[in-house]
Amino acid sequence: MAQDPIPAQLGPFELEVEAGKRYSWCRCGRSKTQPLCDGSHKDTGLEPLTFTAEKTETLYLCGCKDTGDEPFCDGSHLML
Repeated sequence: MAQDPIPAQLGPFELEVEAGKRYSWCRCGRSKTQPLCDGSHKDTGLEPLTFTAEKTETLYLCGCKDTGDEPFCDGSHLML
């Protein structure tokens, strides 16, 4: 059974991404390289969400790990 994610922060992480580059968003909240995965999810039953940036831009990735729009912040942290 998967462990519950730990909120890394109550707000989004601002991340500059490059078109065509792959990123792995931390779902577990245990990564020391938030908002990106560092492998700390081992034995949690949670896996990172890997995505490829469609264009070079600034993204706002979820920090509370409670978003309904993974990996993006949807304001769910305002309800915690």
